[in-house]
Amino acid sequence: MTHFFDKIFTRYPVKTRRALELLPGVISWTLIFFPIWGSLFIPYTVAYAILFFDIYWLYKSFSLAVTAFIASKRIRAAETHNFAEDAKTLTDFSKVKHIIIIPNYQERVEKLRHTLISIAKQSLLPKKLFVVLGMEQRESTALDKANTLIKEFQSTFGGIISTHHPDVLGEVKGKSSNQAYAAKKASAEWVETGIIDIDFATVSSVDADSLFDKQYFAYLTYKFLTNKKRYNTFWQSANVSYNNFWKVPAPIRVISFFGSLWRTGLLIQGDRLVANSTYSLSFRLLKEIDFWDTDVIPEDYRIFFKAFYRLRGNAWVEPIFLKTSMDAPLSTTYIKSLKNKYDQERRWSWGVSDDPLFIKWWLTTPNVPFIRKTLMLFHVLLDHFLWPVNWFIITIAANIMPFVNPVFSRTTLGYNLPRLAGIILTFCLLATLMMIVVDFRQRPKHAGISAIRQFLFPLEFVLLPVVGFFLSTLPAIMSHTQLMLGKRLEYKVTEKL
Repeated sequence: MTHFFDKIFTRYPVKTRRALELLPGVISWTLIFFPIWGSLFIPYTVAYAILFFDIYWLYKSFSLAVTAFIASKRIRAAETHNFAEDAKTLTDFSKVKHIIIIPNYQERVEKLRHTLISIAKQSLLPKKLFVVLGMEQRESTALDKANTLIKEFQSTFGGIISTHHPDVLGEVKGKSSNQAYAAKKASAEWVETGIIDIDFATVSSVDADSLFDKQYFAYLTYKFLTNKKRYNTFWQSANVSYNNFWKVPAPIRVISFFGSLWRTGLLIQGDRLVANSTYSLSFRLLKEIDFWDTDVIPEDYRIFFKAFYRLRGNAWVEPIFLKTSMDAPLSTTYIKSLKNKYDQERRWSWGVSDDPLFIKWWLTTPNVPFIRKTLMLFHVLLDHFLWPVNWFIITIAANIMPFVNPVFSRTTLGYNLPRLAGIILTFCLLATLMMIVVDFRQRPKHAGISAIRQFLFPLEFVLLPVVGFFLSTLPAIMSHTQLMLGKRLEYKVTEKL
């Protein structure tokens, strides 16, 4: 069967690509307008579909609360464990080295310095850490910033260098092409010269605002040495937006709250956990799959699925039960901060542009375990396709049917639909309360934040209907539509003060 689809994609490369690019937008827009056109022709089907989706959303809410609670409990246990001592007892501990790539563009030197300090404070011997500052050649101050930081930290790490990624015809400007260039330079500098043994090396893709738990690389060392599939494995911690949680505008804080819990809960969800933002993998694996792709913006899901299909399904993500804290978008003014968050969500939701390739690989790559590859693709497509749809079904779908089809609203089901949907979604508040407790226990306490302000934080959730539309649903709709129209997204760096 894969041979048949491979022939189709080979014979009609443009048509098949465009057909798959149309798919997310067509499905999303069809579902968004389903309560309108469906109310005219199949009102009972629409009503039951809305109720089914509300029950599904209730399940998702409690699932998020429970998985975040379990994962956060394991994180608290890991934070008190001494992984550095455990790692030292393992054979080949002395051989392990970690390459850390920090791709950046127009980042303040202070921001990069904070990230380097968090790496320097690792419980693992810093001489085992080799840092690459992935600068962009087109940034006029890049060389000065890099030289300043190298001078400060050159005696701290096993090595620290800077790379200056040039603009190359055919490449897409962004994180993926930058760190592909940086990784190849690191390989030439340290691996090919014998300073680092590729069989005992990891490489980490690190956002410029990432602040690691002090045990991250000790934990990573322990997991690397004890994993029989270490050359086929990615490692992922809980990426949370806690660095400036109380400094950002309330709408951004609300979105960051749910995003942090979501990424925490993923740690215990098996194959639903995919590399995201800041993550690590075997350097041997990275080289085997020919590094990151240079023609894309979203690189994290892409690099994992690239490895998954290249290795015929023998690629895995292992959780690191620690928090890696990052910044939420923050600018000089309230409005600019909101715009930055919108742009960030646009970039994240542009991950839907990878879906056509994932579907193609699913159809054309032979000898990949069918059930595993299907479940993984299903979860990715479900998350991406429903991203712009969820808000409409939850917020207005049940209430719009009486206006579209007044006759149906006089039936028992039509009359009770808004009430039943409201009751189901009201139970989601219980899940939200659970999330608030989990978040409060997990989030680091800030001395400058009063207890009253922290206690009143849940009141900001009244903004969720508006915030959810403008800072999550709308950017996702734009990404789906842009892909459907065959246009491409320009990479925009998220400003973080």
